[in-house]
Amino acid sequence: MTNKIKYAIGVDLGGTSIKLGIVTNTGRIIKKMSIRTEAEKGSKKVIRNIVTAITELLVGTNYKISGIGIGCPGVVTPGKGIVENPPNLPGWKKVNVGKIIQAEFRKKVFVDNDANAAAIGELTFGSGKNYKSFIMITLGTGVGGGIVINKKIYHGDFGAAGEIGHISIDYKGPKCNCGSYGCIEAYAGNQYFKQRVKSELKKHPGSKLWKLIDNDLNKVSPKSVQFAAERGDKFSKSVIDELGMHLGSAFASLCNVLDVSVFIIGGGIAGFGKPLFDPIKQTIASRVMAPIRPRVRVLPAKLKNDAGIKGASALVFHHK
Repeated sequence: MTNKIKYAIGVDLGGTSIKLGIVTNTGRIIKKMSIRTEAEKGSKKVIRNIVTAITELLVGTNYKISGIGIGCPGVVTPGKGIVENPPNLPGWKKVNVGKIIQAEFRKKVFVDNDANAAAIGELTFGSGKNYKSFIMITLGTGVGGGIVINKKIYHGDFGAAGEIGHISIDYKGPKCNCGSYGCIEAYAGNQYFKQRVKSELKKHPGSKLWKLIDNDLNKVSPKSVQFAAERGDKFSKSVIDELGMHLGSAFASLCNVLDVSVFIIGGGIAGFGKPLFDPIKQTIASRVMAPIRPRVRVLPAKLKNDAGIKGASALVFHHK
């Protein structure tokens, strides 16, 4: 018996752009495109842009589309496709994205939070394929997460589960955008990370990082820190090491609460690779209960740049 190839549309809705593609159930992108979100023009315009983009994507193709998957920022009501107060999309309160897109294209539409979609993508096509349960963490502007238990996303009571970035690892720590203190996002979110490096770097005039950024603190980025660390810079290595310890502390708490011992890490900062993953593993091992220690796995996400599109399409295949 041959496995029949199926096709779905994956839509990755971001604050700046809408990326979308036709994806097969083996995870191959057949065709993809991107348009501006125009978030500042409000929810109706954004929805219109999604419709326009899907229509354009389908021009000249005759694939039988099984459904449309949409990954959105914000809280998504499980099974209903209602998106509430998404960050970076001004003027949205409650929008039933699923219902509107379904009426437009007469296809089944599955909507979930973008981090949950990324987790389902890793479960379907990526590093999570061989695990029943794992936690996916995306390290980008913020720190997002998706919790997979027994091959299903855990949504919580209101669809807001998986906000791993807002686990506090120091109740007296730096203030986070969410209003709390010492959240993991206040250490590992891109802007926070750059800010910490800038303020600490002033105390290390001999660091190789200065040369890489042309003595301009505004040029500090995760990439420049990575390059300096690869060239043996002690300061940059210590920064990555400390970040690993912070993340490992949060993950150890998740391990102890949920008894889930596999962590899949994606997003820009995950590009640090082994120098970041080693301190994460060591910190988890030193903080989790003894029986869990040998089972801890920290893996890089596989889907990389296309995680948004593939993850959104996986919402369709996962429901089949």
